[in-house]
Amino acid sequence: ASAARIGIVDQVVEPGKEVDAARDWLLANPEAIQPWDQKGFKVPGGAGLMHPKAVQTQMFGTALLQKMTNHNYPAPIAIMSAVYEGSVVPIDKALDIESRYFASLLADPVSRNMARTLFVSKGAADKLVRRPRDVPKSKVTKLGILGAGMMGAGVAFVSARAGMQVVLLDRNKDAAEKGKDYSRELLQKRIDKGRSSTEDAVEILERIQTTQDYADLDGCELVIEAVFEDRDIKAVVTQKTEAVIGEDSIFATNTSTLPITGLAQASKRPDKFIGIHFFSPVDKMPLVEVILGKETSDVATARALDYIQQIRKTPIVVNDSRGFYTSRVFGVFSREGIIMLSEGVNPALIENVAKHAGMPVGPLAVTDEVSLELSHHVMTQTKKDLGDEYVESPADAVVTKFVEEFDRTGRKAGNGFYEYPTGGKKFLWPELKSHYPLAADQPSADEVRRRLLYAQAIDTARCLEEGVLMHPADADIGSVFGWGFPAYTGGTLSMIDTIGAAEFVKEADRLARDYGPRFEVSNGLRKMAKNGETYYGLASDNKARSAA
Repeated sequence: ASAARIGIVDQVVEPGKEVDAARDWLLANPEAIQPWDQKGFKVPGGAGLMHPKAVQTQMFGTALLQKMTNHNYPAPIAIMSAVYEGSVVPIDKALDIESRYFASLLADPVSRNMARTLFVSKGAADKLVRRPRDVPKSKVTKLGILGAGMMGAGVAFVSARAGMQVVLLDRNKDAAEKGKDYSRELLQKRIDKGRSSTEDAVEILERIQTTQDYADLDGCELVIEAVFEDRDIKAVVTQKTEAVIGEDSIFATNTSTLPITGLAQASKRPDKFIGIHFFSPVDKMPLVEVILGKETSDVATARALDYIQQIRKTPIVVNDSRGFYTSRVFGVFSREGIIMLSEGVNPALIENVAKHAGMPVGPLAVTDEVSLELSHHVMTQTKKDLGDEYVESPADAVVTKFVEEFDRTGRKAGNGFYEYPTGGKKFLWPELKSHYPLAADQPSADEVRRRLLYAQAIDTARCLEEGVLMHPADADIGSVFGWGFPAYTGGTLSMIDTIGAAEFVKEADRLARDYGPRFEVSNGLRKMAKNGETYYGLASDNKARSAA
């Protein structure tokens, strides 16, 4: 009705009657022309380019858009330009200007990459494109969660919100209740914002049962373990759980680094053992990484994917390895930032360039978020597991020094690479410059950007070649939705395709000469560069051959 009043539409009709009404209107108004084609037409409320408000909108709007996008997304500025240029010419010319901007955006690799990853590939993942086809559809009605920490509490919330009965188990009732408090807090915020009713919140909370008794897990079709990243602790809870759950129940671990096949050794039924890796905060992060151990069955895979669809998350499926895909490549990003710090690169430069490149936060800040203490623990565990095969990183010494010498363990402790004053804004630890003096020659912003982005893409390519990843789409979805790789690139492998394998390899070789073997590309990527191939081109060829 409002649109009809101001002339945007000619008539408002009931749903389903649009075609008949349009035909009748055209027959009744054979001489009709659009209002803007009528002689003397003026845009209602139009102010003109030189009106103070119009000038202010153009000046400050353009600056604000550039601040928000860091010049990485062409569409917002194209829209502003079309409005500006179109407002000083007749409407037909203005529409022509708009169409030209639209066509240029349509041909831009940013729109192609974003459309493919954010819509086509994500849509296929949401429809469970990787699900084994011959396994009947399943639904989880009762879910068990081991560990009521931040991860376990988050999984409890999204699962109860999806309608499941949830058993939230921890070492004692108080710890489990503390985990349930997380759901209470989230629901209260939703009520305060008008996004949920009190009745709905009460129903969700009633679905979460807190306990310390493993017997309460009886009847759970799926149990998700979210305890501390310690192999021995995980083995104990696995065995206690399997003693009470049904033979057909699936046991999943939420580990972010430990190989699934190794953890499954504690299980009496490794075929029903699988990795379901959530991202923090669980209620906000859309991605879930499903990790297949060597003995994980199609049934376990299908049921894990069905559960993820129930809670309305987007899954990717990867094969087992240390760190899997997301944790492994995310670690490359944080380590590269720490390595640059150890080289004397200005930490403010590192952090700001990362954000300008499109990462959500800088590598030093995100290491604080994850916890330096956890990073140190994972590093120590990995060294122990791999022995002589462990490849030392220059970042290891920095992390060890922060934890063991400086006693700075991350944001949760209130200190790490940053200071976190109560009620104040975080800032880089002033003593960084004493322990890691600035080099006389600082790299360019482009060089820092290249190191941070290329390091992630190179390791993603290795993951695909090693069989950790099954398809380029999983790589791109995982990188964008898992740890926030810049969406304008389409993801890690889309970025390589856009740059071109030959140009990418050439630059990676230069980085390897300057900074070390971590920038050496895989043999498969080097072959692609030689043959002028792309990841998505090869994936399409393989799909066509499989269908033939």
